[in-house]
Amino acid sequence: RWYRALFFDSAPLWESFLNSAIVALASASAATVLGAAAAVGAAWYRFRGKTYIRAVTFLPMALPEVIVGVSLLVFFRRLGVPLGMGTIIVAHVTFCLPFVFMMVGARLEEFDFSVVEAARDLGATERQTMLRVVVPALTPGILSGFMLAATMSLEDFVITFFVAGPGSTTLPLYIYSMIRLGVSPVVNALSVVLVIGTVLAAVLLRRFLKTFASAQ
Repeated sequence: RWYRALFFDSAPLWESFLNSAIVALASASAATVLGAAAAVGAAWYRFRGKTYIRAVTFLPMALPEVIVGVSLLVFFRRLGVPLGMGTIIVAHVTFCLPFVFMMVGARLEEFDFSVVEAARDLGATERQTMLRVVVPALTPGILSGFMLAATMSLEDFVITFFVAGPGSTTLPLYIYSMIRLGVSPVVNALSVVLVIGTVLAAVLLRRFLKTFASAQ
């Protein structure tokens, strides 16, 4: 009965789930690109202020979510940016980026940079070395960072609560509003579906990484 209600009589819930999926994919993609590039730059290049940049990168992960949420709200208000899906995505990129940076950075610690020197000796340009040597070697770390960022985005409530606007209700915000009015068994059915989906995604990612490692 409650699974039937979940799938056929819960249009607002699925609308909020769609908002969460859009935010998670957009923010995880942006955080993955920025975090991977930052990790490669911090490991590959020498420049002034590298230690400071590393410290600032990990700051959103160390601060309490309430402080991050309030700070982002004040920031958006000062700029006059209307709250909505855009501000949620920017906020999620902010706190997801350190996790991608950490995952790719851990992969870079095991990376043999002599392969890069060999590619250069064979005539590879900077771009070819990055796309054909570095990125394939970092793919497991990049995918792990993407999945972690997407998971963190999907389950975030506190920061989203501060930066969400009208018409941008995500799944955690919708569940919170449901619980305030009384717990419905639909929430239990939704929890089971989300747990099964998460386990399947983790199993598929693990199999893909094993296949990729064997191919390498």
